[in-house]
Amino acid sequence: MSMQPSRSQPARVSARSRVHAAFPRSRSSFTAMMSIAAVVFGAALAGCAMPTHPDSAAPPTDPYNPAATQLLDDTQWKLTSWTNADGKTRPVPSSPAGSAGGSAGASAGGAPITLNFSTQGGQRKTNGFSGCNRFTGTYDLIDGKLSFGPLASTRMACAPGPGSALEQPFLQGLADIGKTGVQMRPPQQLQITLKNGDVLTFTQAAQP
Repeated sequence: MSMQPSRSQPARVSARSRVHAAFPRSRSSFTAMMSIAAVVFGAALAGCAMPTHPDSAAPPTDPYNPAATQLLDDTQWKLTSWTNADGKTRPVPSSPAGSAGGSAGASAGGAPITLNFSTQGGQRKTNGFSGCNRFTGTYDLIDGKLSFGPLASTRMACAPGPGSALEQPFLQGLADIGKTGVQMRPPQQLQITLKNGDVLTFTQAAQP
């Protein structure tokens, strides 16, 4: 019985090994290209990060709009708070029954300080009660700022109280206004900031 010489079986080589063997450099190049692409993509994402809005940390918008000052014609107001430049509040007089919109620092006695605007007769005129006496004069509205002409006042003797204490500072303040603004949402308020930093807030009175 003759023995047939055995033939060696060729080793099985996987398709992946043949590809890698045929393209060794292509594989390394592909890996390098993928690494570079990952770096570039990451940098692009970093560059597209959401920017911080410059106003994100800004204080709330001032509700008192200077432009709305032009709407003061033919309106009536009463003083409900007076805040000094240092932040301290001054007592302000209110009607004996209390004033709507009055501040916590408002006094319960005395008629409220008032400020009225009228265009009757085609001229801007103002009048009101300054705490003890009545006053009258003219006013103007230019570029969102309220200003007053010379004011005439009665000269009654004043009893001690919040009204008499504020009368002279109030009349002097109307001649020394730094800025004005009107809050249109209820309760409608007029804010007058004096040049010394004091802030006077008025609430709109009922129309006569």
